[in-house]
Amino acid sequence: MLDNKKKEDESAMVLKVFFPQSCNLAASGLLVGRWIPEHDSAVVLAVIHYPFIPSHVKRYIQQMASESRVKLSVLGSWSLPQEGEEGMDSFLRDLGTMFPHQRWLQISRRLGQKGFTCRLLGCTPPPKEVKKSEDEEEENEEEKEKVIFVHYEQRKVMLSQLHPIQNGIPESKDGSLSELRQVFHTVSSSGPLFFLDKYDDGPLKSTHWQSEGREGSIIVELLKRASVPVCMLLRRILAVWTWICSMRVFEVFPLPFLWSKLSSCVQLSYRTQLLKTLSSHKPAENHTQFIRKANVFVSFLVDVGLGLLLASWLYRDNHISMIANMLVPAADHVAKELQDLLQWLMGAPAGLKMNRALDQVLGRFFLYHIHLWINYVHLLSPFMESILWYGGLLACLGLTFALSLLSDMVALLTFHIYCFYVYGARSHSRLLYCLKIYGLSSLWRLFRGKKWNVLRQRVDSCSYDMDQLFIGTLLFTILLFLLPTTALYYLVFTLLRLVIVLFQGVIHLSVDFINSFPLFAMGLRVCRPYRLAEGVRFRVLSEEPGSALHLLMEINPLKSSAVVDTYRLPTYSCYPQHSWGALAKKLFVGELIYPWTHTSAKGHAAKAD
Repeated sequence: MLDNKKKEDESAMVLKVFFPQSCNLAASGLLVGRWIPEHDSAVVLAVIHYPFIPSHVKRYIQQMASESRVKLSVLGSWSLPQEGEEGMDSFLRDLGTMFPHQRWLQISRRLGQKGFTCRLLGCTPPPKEVKKSEDEEEENEEEKEKVIFVHYEQRKVMLSQLHPIQNGIPESKDGSLSELRQVFHTVSSSGPLFFLDKYDDGPLKSTHWQSEGREGSIIVELLKRASVPVCMLLRRILAVWTWICSMRVFEVFPLPFLWSKLSSCVQLSYRTQLLKTLSSHKPAENHTQFIRKANVFVSFLVDVGLGLLLASWLYRDNHISMIANMLVPAADHVAKELQDLLQWLMGAPAGLKMNRALDQVLGRFFLYHIHLWINYVHLLSPFMESILWYGGLLACLGLTFALSLLSDMVALLTFHIYCFYVYGARSHSRLLYCLKIYGLSSLWRLFRGKKWNVLRQRVDSCSYDMDQLFIGTLLFTILLFLLPTTALYYLVFTLLRLVIVLFQGVIHLSVDFINSFPLFAMGLRVCRPYRLAEGVRFRVLSEEPGSALHLLMEINPLKSSAVVDTYRLPTYSCYPQHSWGALAKKLFVGELIYPWTHTSAKGHAAKAD
């Protein structure tokens, strides 16, 4: 117990001074920064050079503290004597009487010396019975508290964002910030302090990461000024578009139903909501909102750029006419293959003995629908090129719109396959495959003396008389012998349907990837990894006996997977709504797999089945 208490006391006696690398060779002056008393730390932000007037320094620090909302103060003195400045140490030490403080750091460095010399003054000494001289008290103070210098690159810490969750462990429940987060917050919030550079004509000169000149870009400033009128114009256009969409004409059935099922309309609604967020006059309140707006903006630019490339390819070298001329022969080829498949099913497929009457009825029924579909395609063939020409203009709005339109066209051109799948699974007037599955399961419970309790949603015991068992056996036999014929048609057209659903699923996932992938955040992770910090690591710079320990703080960038998970844009999800087991169960019992996406109750476009 005594050893643990002694170790705790020794760890509490260490003062950590976070010192910017940009101030290592600064001229002598005053250290400006912030004390973090709960963690026994000090964050040095800048060095105000001599000569100066103390009243000007006090006024300047008060002004910077009010603008940055950081408790700035004079931490102590910094001494790097040049030629003719031999008495600078004692002069800077005496300045501590002019500034209110509880502690006073007196840091000095000699040219050619690797480490710093630090003296901590102003500490409250422990109560002593014997009065000692001032020199003895200072020696006791220096022995009582050790100093560790943590050097950091001020520019990187200023621009970085330390994320709230590290390695799956959130912040403490009491809401207190850790020492590292307070250091990052202090540096990032002290932006007004870094506006003073050597080109200013004011009475004070300081050294920090922007002391050689403010970092800026003419292109960025021009974009900031141009963004205001562009956002105003975009808000006007979106207001007009919203007013048009809210007209009562578009609320007449079945227009709302069609708009909620067509992928291009869902994508248009999603893009409109994002543009409203992007054109909002309210600035980003925090780092997350800023990154989200930047991701939306970059994603929109990349989407439109890829769409323009696709549109330029479509309207070059008469590619639209070539595609239109290929669609009708391709539809005829698919229809011919389906007719051959039905002729094969109407015979003895794979040597199976089918129910001939039911087989002929189903085969002729599907052949008639193929005949209607061929006539429908040939009826649209004169207008196919015009449809593709005007539809290609939608690619100018973005590649996602072109992909959504392609998904809708695939759904329309393969609607006959969907009809075959629906007819194979169930019909509007009577159930085929689905009826047989549920009928056989119900009659199987009859043989075991069970029945389904609709009120309690469970299987209960039940006694049947002889007539009920006889009729049940007769119906079970009929359904069992008719099941192979219906199941074969259902299996074939379900496989065709799954091929179409798989193709549409790839398109929807591509659209979802373009809409939700955080391009701006990933660009920061690749080009400037320190902007997205997961934590820090320390490296020993200097460790000499009798001198302070010097560490270098380096930023650990956030992992790429964590960047995607943290900054992924919300979008209407196109992922499967059910697991593979649930999907297999739906296919087995004959439940439908719809060709469209559903809208969820939360307002996002819902998931495709």
